[in-house]
Amino acid sequence: MKTTQEFIESLRELKRELYVLGEKVENTTEHPILRPSLNALAKTYEMAHEPRYTELFVRPGLDGQEINCFTSLHHSTQDLLNKVKALRILGQETGTCFQRCVGWDALNALESTTFEMDQALGTTYHGRFMDYLRYVQQNDLVCNGAMTDVKGDRSLRPSQQADPDMFLRVVERRPNGIVVRGAKAHQTGAVFSHDIIVMPTLSMRAEDEDYAVAFAIPSDAEGIVHILGRQSCDTRRLEGSRLDVGNATFGGHEALVIFNDVFVPSERVFMDGEWPFSRILVERFAGYHRQSYGGCKVGVGDVLIGAAATATEYAGVARASHVRRKLAEMIHLNETLYACGLGCSVAGTPMPSGTFLVDLLLANVCKQNVTRFPYEIARLAEDLAGGLMVTLPSEKDLNHAEIGPLVEKYLRGVADIPTADRMRILRLLENLTLGTAAVSYRTESMHGAGSPEAQVIMIGRLSDLEAKKALAKRLAGISL
Repeated sequence: MKTTQEFIESLRELKRELYVLGEKVENTTEHPILRPSLNALAKTYEMAHEPRYTELFVRPGLDGQEINCFTSLHHSTQDLLNKVKALRILGQETGTCFQRCVGWDALNALESTTFEMDQALGTTYHGRFMDYLRYVQQNDLVCNGAMTDVKGDRSLRPSQQADPDMFLRVVERRPNGIVVRGAKAHQTGAVFSHDIIVMPTLSMRAEDEDYAVAFAIPSDAEGIVHILGRQSCDTRRLEGSRLDVGNATFGGHEALVIFNDVFVPSERVFMDGEWPFSRILVERFAGYHRQSYGGCKVGVGDVLIGAAATATEYAGVARASHVRRKLAEMIHLNETLYACGLGCSVAGTPMPSGTFLVDLLLANVCKQNVTRFPYEIARLAEDLAGGLMVTLPSEKDLNHAEIGPLVEKYLRGVADIPTADRMRILRLLENLTLGTAAVSYRTESMHGAGSPEAQVIMIGRLSDLEAKKALAKRLAGISL
């Protein structure tokens, strides 16, 4: 298992093509906008070396060696439960997205899907995948799970698009591999990933077979371009202030990843045209990732609840009954999300390959709640914080020789709490609800792992409404 420093050093060896705010960036590990994201990812390596967290963050690998859990397969419901618990702890430790669970979910979805493809079709994808997984474990790699295409005209299938590159596709097949073209959007953690694991974004049909493709490729392979996405308040990180950014140490990032005729060798190709299995892969990946939100979003929610409670103490209103009631409601919503994450884990079942899959219905229920509850938790946090959260003067004003004492005097709440500390906690609240961390806590809660309608469709498909109708008819005395 890599140490934190070994992870950072391994990134310096990558020579990816990256653009940030219109400028090409060579030194990714020291860029002020990117560094908090690197720190959050590095935390996943640090936790694996913490003795008190060994049970959650360390697992046996394919060859029996100890590996970081983020490169492991789930072999029991306990593994699935430990995943949710580990993600909550990381959310608590970083207060943001730590960007590594997408690749973990991709590895597990591909393992069972390639096994079943080989069983049904006589292909050799599973052996290729297991060789790749062994390589990932031996090198303790960060993998970016790349599923979401840019999609162009959403009313059209991939093969119907005016521009066929709106979904990533195979443009050439060679004896030793394939050439792909397209782009993947919203790619969390892509800049600091060693490899990219590409999967189809939806269930393909026969006419879309060139889009039914899955593979792994180094993130700095020739033809891959990363363009960093903007986040609210992101350029505050360029100002040199720690107070004004809210969370100066940790953050996340997303990127648009473009594939300009990228060659993928055969040994890294795990699906190539087997379109009936695209639905299986998409549903399993989505199930695992919807389970993930029952852990990571809950951990960040713990931070947000703690910040809101602290803000009320600093303002002198912590004992008010309405404040206690609102905090209790925030906790109730947050723990409900956690219960859903645990529930779909404990109800998991073994797949033919031997790995365990979450209960897909409960995982979709979990994610449907995630599309709603963080927004209400954030609303209550803003309610408790008060308007000062969004009208605070800057750290430069606080430290200014002339106006600093005025800021210090007039923005103080409880007398024995320094004004600077009150400003710090309000800036953290701003960061979580409106700033850079709001990307992962709010909007990603809505659209990550599929937008709300995707979960509605899956809940309807998996809930067996006919069986429920039969229960009601039998009790009502209606002949079946």
